[in-house]
Amino acid sequence: MNHPLKVKNALISVYYKDNLEPIIKELNRLGVTIFSTGGTEAFIRELGVPVTPVEDMTSYPSILGGRVKTLHPKIFGGILARRANESDQEQLTEYTIPEIDLVIVDLYPFEETLASGASEQDIIEKIDIGGISLIRAAAKNHKDVLIVASKNDYGFVEQILKEQDGISSIEQRKELAKRAFNVSSHYDTAIFNWFNNVEPLTVFKQSVQTASVLRYGENPHQKGIFYGNLDAMFDKLNGKELSYNNLVDVDAAVLLIEEFTEPTFAILKHNNACGVATRSVLKDAWDAALACDPVSAFGGVLITNRKVDAATASEINKLFFEVLIAPEYDTDALSILTEKKNRIILRQKPVALPAKQFKTLLNGVIEQDKDLSMEGPAQMQTVTTKAPTEAELKDLFFANKLVKHTKSNTIVLVKGDVLLASGVGQTSRVDALKQAILKAETFGFDLKGAVMASDAFFPFPDCVEIAHQAGITAVLQPGGSIKDKDSIEYCNNNNVAMVFTGVRHFKH
Repeated sequence: MNHPLKVKNALISVYYKDNLEPIIKELNRLGVTIFSTGGTEAFIRELGVPVTPVEDMTSYPSILGGRVKTLHPKIFGGILARRANESDQEQLTEYTIPEIDLVIVDLYPFEETLASGASEQDIIEKIDIGGISLIRAAAKNHKDVLIVASKNDYGFVEQILKEQDGISSIEQRKELAKRAFNVSSHYDTAIFNWFNNVEPLTVFKQSVQTASVLRYGENPHQKGIFYGNLDAMFDKLNGKELSYNNLVDVDAAVLLIEEFTEPTFAILKHNNACGVATRSVLKDAWDAALACDPVSAFGGVLITNRKVDAATASEINKLFFEVLIAPEYDTDALSILTEKKNRIILRQKPVALPAKQFKTLLNGVIEQDKDLSMEGPAQMQTVTTKAPTEAELKDLFFANKLVKHTKSNTIVLVKGDVLLASGVGQTSRVDALKQAILKAETFGFDLKGAVMASDAFFPFPDCVEIAHQAGITAVLQPGGSIKDKDSIEYCNNNNVAMVFTGVRHFKH
């Protein structure tokens, strides 16, 4: 082994003692001198293993209510001393400082305390000082010290003790130092972000400890990793692992379905809804959503906000799809849906989603607040002589929800709580409208009495003119163009209702 190190003295002071016992017994077998503090010291004594209190080494008691226990030159000198440095070794001898070759330390549970809703004072008391300092010192001096900063690494060090008789290589110590700095940097990020909630500094700091390596990224030649805890969000009841593209579509589906409270089914393809319907009976919602665009639905991501029953599952089962998401499934429904082993069936759990969004861009990162605005009938200002009917207002609200979650430029056409068609991601709003009309006609929808929603204002009256000629009777847009009056005038002259919301919903 490269630059081998045999453990002679160990410092152990941990909050979590799970699975620590085998390590203590191996250290005892190897004749290692163990220094410890407080509860960890008591734990070691109960195992019948000799242990030296840190106070005996430092000749100082734990003070300030336990805030200061290990912050002492004899502790940090033993950790930071360079074994090959003659001056360091002379000072160790002069001040009777033992070399500490192994440090096993974890940190106070700051994030857990924060999540529990504890008081500010309790949270502050869980900001570790001694532990974080010991971790950094030992990791810095990894050439001569083995650092274990998490119970997740107990197995690693136990293997070194058992199989290598406590002799580690520089590669092993460097690996554990890397993991230790990951622990310390994550901890500091969590503390900073808590402090940064009030009058925040404009800085970007994120740290996610849980990750899943994906089969590949957007394309097979790209590597993909998801950073986050999918198990907290979903129970995977069937199917293969989620891919990068699956996850992007699932995210879009989850955000869309949050807008609806009535029984609703949505079908998405490439982040955009190709079928959405609300009905009192879930099977009817599914049938109506599929009818929107049965061609695009093939291989799509499906989501609903109600328990999937057997009757609905039987109909869904006829379609090839990638992912189905629901809050619950009947036993019979699940039996039907899991007939094919590769299709992914997810049960969504009630988890609060982040209020911020960010992505890499150019040589940096852009961050924004999530678009949490949704304007209903109460926020719709009628700007035409003709006001929309109650049914049209309901459909305009439905359409506005879809516009918010569809790639810009977009136009959405709706009638009777059903998406008839949408124009998606076009470079002009006229093209988006023409695309939507063509799709609606392709699948046999009658646009007479339908409504239209746009994610941004109309700079010219051409869109309302085309929509009117197709049978549209009510229009929703944010307004804000210097030429709004032209669109309003056309609607007034042709008995079309128009409302402004005052909120733009671009989605690039």
